[in-house]
Amino acid sequence: MSSLVGVTLRSDTGAVRHVNEDSALAEDPVFVVADGMGGHARGDLASRTAVESLARTLQPGTRPTPDEVMIAIDEANAAVRSLSGADESGAAVAGTTLTGIVRVRVPELAAEQWMVVNVGDSRVYLWNGHDLRQLTVDHSAVQELVDAGLITDEQAAVHPERNVITRALGAEDFVETDSELIPEEGRQVFLICSDGLTRELSDRRIAEILAQGHPDPAAALVDAANQAGGHDNITVIVVETVTGDDAASTA
Repeated sequence: MSSLVGVTLRSDTGAVRHVNEDSALAEDPVFVVADGMGGHARGDLASRTAVESLARTLQPGTRPTPDEVMIAIDEANAAVRSLSGADESGAAVAGTTLTGIVRVRVPELAAEQWMVVNVGDSRVYLWNGHDLRQLTVDHSAVQELVDAGLITDEQAAVHPERNVITRALGAEDFVETDSELIPEEGRQVFLICSDGLTRELSDRRIAEILAQGHPDPAAALVDAANQAGGHDNITVIVVETVTGDDAASTA
């Protein structure tokens, strides 16, 4: 079983936008970021509804199974879906990304693990002190072009359709959620963020900031993204855990 060493969370409107359509939840066992689809589609309400639904279903201090997490995400999708309707600007679809990690119990292994979940283009990274590894795959139009070998990562970063996501909570009656189980081992640092961070800072720059050992790494990353332009809302959660002998050494 791992012990939480530190959790930092920072959400900021950014330097350009007037409304923060991001929401976040960082209360063991759930650490997630939701980035609402904006404009008349009520993105701020969509993201808030998603995280509030998860908070009700996956209660603090519990250890859900992976199946229970998927059911909770389905319920969050239904809650966001119920926000959609017609208003004075016409038909409106409320939607949001949902990305993060959940501490789960895996009955067949008689163990706890981290479950990485993703819908949309927010991201989860794993930082080992030297290398930053992206654990999620963006559900976006440009990622599909990259996967097909039609454009490079560098071209994707400036592509005119880089804002188009291909999967979101609330978009359809049923949502397909990517998931992966990560064993708890040693010292682990997870970075969960909306795309307001990754559009301003390269993975290399993010790693440089994490390596500096700031007491509040989430705030340091958000500040750096704002300094780089802050064109979108920016939300960052950094979760650090230790397991086994490493946990005993920090006690």
